[in-house]
Amino acid sequence: MTVTTLTSRELNQDIARAKRAARSGPVFITDRGKPAHVLLSIDDYRRLARTNRSLADSLSMAGLAEIDLAPARVRIESAPADLS
Repeated sequence: MTVTTLTSRELNQDIARAKRAARSGPVFITDRGKPAHVLLSIDDYRRLARTNRSLADSLSMAGLAEIDLAPARVRIESAPADLS
């Protein structure tokens, strides 16, 4: 599965290219360099919209490998109890 990125201008100039690209994977459309929209084939959309999707299906979605996820590290400390 291929992930394609197009600017809004590229999309407006060649919508047929975006449609062809959506057949093989999601097409991210950017505004001012930031992702703003995603174009999907109807089959991919229906698969994502299913409510009875398993966790394994969700984790194997196209494009997840390209997402840079670096969650902030959380430190949980306990405070001593005040028994006075």
